[in-house]
Amino acid sequence: MENLKLDTKWDKVFKQSDKVDHSKVAFHNRYGVTLAADLYIPKNASGRLPAIAVSGPFGAVKEQSSGLYAQTLAENGFITLAFDPSFTGESGGEPRYIASPDLNTEDFNAAVDYLSNRKDVDPEKIGILGICGFGGMAINAAAADPRIKATVTSTMYDMSRVNANGYFDAENTAKDRNEKRAAISAQRTKDYAAGSYQRTQGLPDKLTGEEPKFVKDYFDYYKTPRGFHPRSVNSTKGWNTTMPISFINMPLMTYA
Repeated sequence: MENLKLDTKWDKVFKQSDKVDHSKVAFHNRYGVTLAADLYIPKNASGRLPAIAVSGPFGAVKEQSSGLYAQTLAENGFITLAFDPSFTGESGGEPRYIASPDLNTEDFNAAVDYLSNRKDVDPEKIGILGICGFGGMAINAAAADPRIKATVTSTMYDMSRVNANGYFDAENTAKDRNEKRAAISAQRTKDYAAGSYQRTQGLPDKLTGEEPKFVKDYFDYYKTPRGFHPRSVNSTKGWNTTMPISFINMPLMTYA
């Protein structure tokens, strides 16, 4: 397992709870990537407790909303694990800042592997929570893994539909989809020739006021002190441009 250098100081965008014990842990998935996570345990807990693995949103890190969900659930009696997905945040894997439906689904299954082997977790009471774009990954994981006894998603977009048709179905023609596939493939050729991967344009540093409401909402969280974190793709430069073409056609999420 890769030896990760985990930051032990409290660097979340939310206040630390006095009802929960917090620690940093690491575990690995079956692709050989070591994942970094925050473990939250109710204070004075005893016996085997139900547990929940949490990840998302797409492009976020565990120091943001997934950690807040996890800490709040721990305050209510669950052992929770908020993890950074492969290639993102404090988790390992190269190249950085890419996403894959297969690997990110496996990340949830690997989190269940880890929780199932803890002596303080009831292995018959493990659930997962996928936030925003990772709601689809959670559903994919649960569909194939009977160890997962409960699955919750909290999301506003069907990610496969967005990648296929664009936001609000603005690119919903065969021509648009073919142009998108061609652009992604052309970028792969350029990246290979350059020997490096380009980063996509993330959220702007300033808004003009003409942006759609969803961009303004993203900005209000990821680019302001409310939710900014330097390891978050959404707060900084954006994704690696080699995001797989499979996202365009793979079923990832239903509206929830």
